[in-house]
Amino acid sequence: MRFNISNQRYLKFLKKINFGGLKSIFFISSLLYFCIYFFDNIDQISFDINLERNGINLSLSFLFCVLSIYLNAYAWKYIVKWFGKEFKSNNLVSFYVLTNILKYVPGGVWHFVERFNFIKKISNPQIALYSTLIEPYFMLSGSFLLASMGLIFSPFYIFLIVPLVFLNRKFIFLILKILGSLKGKVFEVLRLPNSKDQFEERINIISFFPTRALFLEIGFVLSKFIGFYICLNTFYTSNTLNIIFLLVIFSLSWSLGLVVPAAPGGVGVFEACLLLFVGKSIPQNIIIISLVYFRVISTSADLFLSLPFLIRKLYKRI
Repeated sequence: MRFNISNQRYLKFLKKINFGGLKSIFFISSLLYFCIYFFDNIDQISFDINLERNGINLSLSFLFCVLSIYLNAYAWKYIVKWFGKEFKSNNLVSFYVLTNILKYVPGGVWHFVERFNFIKKISNPQIALYSTLIEPYFMLSGSFLLASMGLIFSPFYIFLIVPLVFLNRKFIFLILKILGSLKGKVFEVLRLPNSKDQFEERINIISFFPTRALFLEIGFVLSKFIGFYICLNTFYTSNTLNIIFLLVIFSLSWSLGLVVPAAPGGVGVFEACLLLFVGKSIPQNIIIISLVYFRVISTSADLFLSLPFLIRKLYKRI
């Protein structure tokens, strides 16, 4: 009883905090930070590239970004399966890939809405809601687990495994309640209640820990990192930076971009954080060029895979 009362007080406290305003401030500050460094180094920045010499590298970066999207999609499939819904086909994976571009649409909920509606047609509203709502938490847990490798540099990084501790059958509803408080707009748009009774009645979690889904999310972040690392090495051939250090700051920067919905797809936040964390380890003009190319490549991968979905949506409106 005391535990439940404590949870309710904590959730009420979270609801009183204006997270939307804080995220918007962080998003705008990140954009300003990146723009300041961009224009400060603009005389040293050139986006000219020799496609004959560097085309293979950029193509590889694109392929790893495509791979990351599919790994993310398969992770979602196993999240849905973990909640008790079995899928014999890969329709779920295909639909996730097709709707991935919607994360760049202002509002930050439309990819949730499309995926919710898709699952709802073949399952129940609770599995549709909770499997869609929890997926970013899986991504965050996988990214933080990679970032915790920074333990070799500082003991502070041990705290990054905390989200992973709560990713189990016993605590998952508590996490969903917190996410529901932070993403109240999702419940408003979908017009769904968020009660423990309905959760226990309609959700049948099949194992204590979602191992397969978590490993796929780790693979997702690693694939993104490899795509970025290829971009960086394209423009910084003398790169002697510790790859573990680079993976740690990439994972942290990507995580911060994920938790700021005011930034569509983490645009601006990821770039500003990575630029800040890298410091002077890499010349600023080089890291800016690498970040811009990586953003274009990763967004192009989303757009390329989502093109059939966008064409179909446009055709329905005509």
